[in-house]
Amino acid sequence: MTRSMTGFARSQTQGAWGELVWEVRSVNHRYLDIHLRLPEALRSLEPAIRDAVGRHLSRGKIDIGAKLAGADTAQAIELDHDRLDALARALDEVRARVVDCQAPDALRMLGYPGVQREPEPDTQALERDALRGLEDALGQLQRMRSEEGERLAGLLRERAAAIAERATAAAERLPRVRQAWYDKLRARLDELDTETDPARLEQELILVAQKMDVAEELDRLHSHVTALENALAKSEPVGRRLDFLMQEFNREANTLGSKSQDAELTAHAVEMKVLIEQMREQVQNIE
Repeated sequence: MTRSMTGFARSQTQGAWGELVWEVRSVNHRYLDIHLRLPEALRSLEPAIRDAVGRHLSRGKIDIGAKLAGADTAQAIELDHDRLDALARALDEVRARVVDCQAPDALRMLGYPGVQREPEPDTQALERDALRGLEDALGQLQRMRSEEGERLAGLLRERAAAIAERATAAAERLPRVRQAWYDKLRARLDELDTETDPARLEQELILVAQKMDVAEELDRLHSHVTALENALAKSEPVGRRLDFLMQEFNREANTLGSKSQDAELTAHAVEMKVLIEQMREQVQNIE
């Protein structure tokens, strides 16, 4: 299945540890280029995240961001009684030594470091659920890239079919072009009113025909169209193969244009180059 390298996905995961939102964006790139923006609690997952991306994607610039919000613990404040008792004794000692020292209120004491016991997050559960959420986001991204890839494949097939039609029309035109050149050469010789060696004339006609012959280029254009169809039918990434085919398409169209001594053949070559350039732009976004 042909896949695009452009896509976006978002997944949301919740647990006792809080809420995690993944956002994954991808654009075209020659290789697989992964950029991560992770909260501190997920830094240790970076190798596993890169492995997961590598299992799903082979090319593209991938931006992955994660936003983690801790669980709401406002209704479950835990106090470290030992720490609080130590703080109270210290305050008593300060008041005993310092005249007119005012004691802090209860709210300020709650804010003193260590008085409130922070619940320890379940790290294993967080990491497990985070990777599941990432897999969901990557699956969404792949579906989007596949849908866009099928659309691009359709456009490539349409333009390849148009190139094949132009190549067929050019091949049908060739015999008339050869005959026109033969008639033109004979007419010029008749105007000169000189004796000509039939063997030499035939040799010259053969040389001209060889210089003008583009049958091989037209055959290769048809074979490239077939190769493109075969590539689009493959299940693995084919972007690099298609990029190479675009170079081959362009080479044959250039040769056709350079050899052409006929306005109609030149028009076919020009139109082919337009179609090939349109295909090349689409291929740049295929995985």
